[in-house]
Amino acid sequence: MGRYVIRRLLQMIPVFIGSTFLIFFMVYALGDPVAAMFGDRAPDPATAARIREELLLDQPLWKQYLHYMGQIFRGDFGTAFNGQPVTELMGTAFPVTLRLTLVAIVIEIIVGVTLGVLSGLRRGRALDTSVLVFTLVVVSIPTFVSGYVLQFLLGVKWGWVKPTVSTDAYLDELLLPGVVLALVSLAYVTRLTRTSLAENARADYVRTAVAKGLPRRRVVTRHLLRNSLIPVITFIGTDIGQLMGGAIVTERIFNIHGVGFQLYQGILRQNSPTVVGFVTVLVLVFLFANLVVDLLYAVLDPRIRYA
Repeated sequence: MGRYVIRRLLQMIPVFIGSTFLIFFMVYALGDPVAAMFGDRAPDPATAARIREELLLDQPLWKQYLHYMGQIFRGDFGTAFNGQPVTELMGTAFPVTLRLTLVAIVIEIIVGVTLGVLSGLRRGRALDTSVLVFTLVVVSIPTFVSGYVLQFLLGVKWGWVKPTVSTDAYLDELLLPGVVLALVSLAYVTRLTRTSLAENARADYVRTAVAKGLPRRRVVTRHLLRNSLIPVITFIGTDIGQLMGGAIVTERIFNIHGVGFQLYQGILRQNSPTVVGFVTVLVLVFLFANLVVDLLYAVLDPRIRYA
């Protein structure tokens, strides 16, 4: 196990370098950050040249990247164009988005896996058909449509929840945004669980467990469900980073000042240090989540062994 973890950590190094370089290249090469700082006004040539020299924008792109990576290893993600360190923006945005993501993941796991198990154990029946139709409808509706509809019905018309989230972003305020954020992923988890359960139900080890006279509940929980959850765990692991980085629409709808909000503002204002810094952290989240998923495989399926 230890050798496997070390090997996986070493494999993450080129992935991290390649991902961050592509992000850095695309953000800094596709626009002029200095021009974006002045907005519609044309900057003074001498002032623009001085700013480019201070930000090392007059250097080749690979030198800028090496300088940026050196800053990251020292815990410095640069300074936004408004003079505020990017780490301060991260300190206020990431806790909010992390709470929102945790709410969405919990809803996704509980509801998605439960519906998938019920549908998989009752294939071809009315419940199975209803779940398949429900997930198809959920996948077909864009997030901004479901978000505005649920916000209007539950928050404005019926008054069951607050239509917007306060700056403190308490957990009870994040329930509705968490549902909106988790809806599409929940549908995929439901369908994935159902399909995996249906495939493993015909496996030899399940037939052996049934032939041995084990209770149905034990066959489902101890044998069938554990092995069926491997592709589901894989999807959820990769979905964590996607939810954190893809919450732009949800955070805009419910006025949540999280990672999505900061990325939206950074892209809108071409604030390159903010965008690159936040996306770099999201790359680390993706890599860490995938490592945890790989380590969970052996817990779910004893047949998997790490050399």
